[in-house]
Amino acid sequence: MNVVCHIRYEIDPFQRAKFEQYARTWLKLIPACGGALIGYFLPYEGTNYEAHALIGFASLAAYENYRACLRDDPKSRENFEFAQREKFILKEERAFLQQVTA
Repeated sequence: MNVVCHIRYEIDPFQRAKFEQYARTWLKLIPACGGALIGYFLPYEGTNYEAHALIGFASLAAYENYRACLRDDPKSRENFEFAQREKFILKEERAFLQQVTA
């Protein structure tokens, strides 16, 4: 895992359960499309509108292949459509990170 995609979500705190459902669906779909899912993280204490996801990849090319797989997968498209229809994600930001090693 050379690259980690960090997704920061701003969510509607009154629809937290819908975001959790959305995240749980990705737990199976992301690995099936080649992502090394580190996890989805919901607000616990403090800020109630910020959630995160971390997904590892061997390279940015592997990330692009993963995105193509998601676009072609019917269950992935369903989950994207669920989020768009229910509007529980207010904002989404991506950053690509590299782990610091000794």
